[in-house]
Parts: sequence; structure tokens; C-alpha cells
Amino acid sequence: MSDWFYNFIFYTWRPAFTVSSTPVVLHVERARRAGAYILASNHLSPFDVPVLIKETPRLLDFVSIAEVFRNPLVAWFYGNMNAFPLDRGRVDTGTTRIILDRLRRGRVVALFPEGRIRPQSESIVHGGPFKPGVLRLARIANVPIIPVVVLGTLGYHRMSNWLPLRRTRYGINYGNPIDPDPTDDTGKLEEALRIAYRSLYEELSQVMSHQ
Repeated sequence: MSDWFYNFIFYTWRPAFTVSSTPVVLHVERARRAGAYILASNHLSPFDVPVLIKETPRLLDFVSIAEVFRNPLVAWFYGNMNAFPLDRGRVDTGTTRIILDRLRRGRVVALFPEGRIRPQSESIVHGGPFKPGVLRLARIANVPIIPVVVLGTLGYHRMSNWLPLRRTRYGINYGNPIDPDPTDDTGKLEEALRIAYRSLYEELSQVMSHQ
């Protein structure tokens, strides 16, 4: 695992997002905290990943689906970006060990609890389902979850929105860290996470609608 390639890609393609977008970023200081944590985001489009990398002040080790790693070129690129695959079709103990190891090293593991890209109407921000694995990982590693809501990245599906005209308007809202109670079950943690997503979505939507 090395961060040099991550930093190289970050500084290489960041200008493309900077000149093409007008982002709304709320409470980024919450993601600046030191130490390990899980960054848990909703997932509306593939461009959520580069936008989170651009705006988050910590380096992110992403959990991605195993299917994309079947392409050797993609696997090489993702692997060098410190991402690693998760097999959704079984209990993937190997990936669990990688996540726990990264967290023990004090790193930030970013994942999408919904498990896949979902339309906004089915998203966790509107009470949609999410995988309970994020809750178990937080309890085992005894690290906080920082929920984050991302909106508007679907705009990057239009080629014209990559022009240096700042047409693409996306928003990110970072939540307060939610600390797990190792002695408690995941029920309270799940409810706290659901409440956080709804609150972050409402706040971000309101700010974006007035700018």
C-alpha cells in the first residue's frame, strides 16, 4: 500500500473538477479529524468517488465491488489508489480483515452502505435500505462512523458539464462522528445513522436551493 499514486492522481485530475463545478461543501472540518474512522456515503453515481476524494481532507481507502476488479486495468488502477474489492455474494472475510487492518493503521475507510448505486428515491437519505456490515465493522474496530451525503454528481454524466464553465453543481455534507457502543447491539447505531442521513440531506438540500 502506497499513497504516492493516490496523490499523483489527486493533483492531476483535481483541476478538471475545479473548473467545471460550483460545489457546496458543508462541515468539512468534521472529516478533518485525526485517527481512524469509517466514511459512509450515500451513492447516486460513479462520480461520487472522485468528488469525495477531491473534497475530503483525508486520504480515503475505498471499498469497491469485486466485479470492477475483474478488468485487469481497472484492478491495477483501483489497487494503486488503495481501493480493494468486496464480494457482495458471500461473507468476504478477506476484505473484512483488510478493512480492520487499515483502520488499525489509523486510516480512513470509505464505503457505500447501500451496496450499489441507487436512485435518490430509494436512497438511504429517504429511508432506503443499507447493509448492516458498516455497523459491525465500526463496533469491531471501535471507530466512529462519519456519515456523508453527496448530491448532484449525476451532472457529470453529460459531457458538456465537463467544460470549464462551472456548470456542474454538486453538494457534500459531512456529519458528526457517530461512536459505536461495543457493549450494545447495532439497533441504536443504525437508528442514529438513519437520523443523521435524513438531517444531512435536508440541510444540504436547503442550502443548495438557496444558492
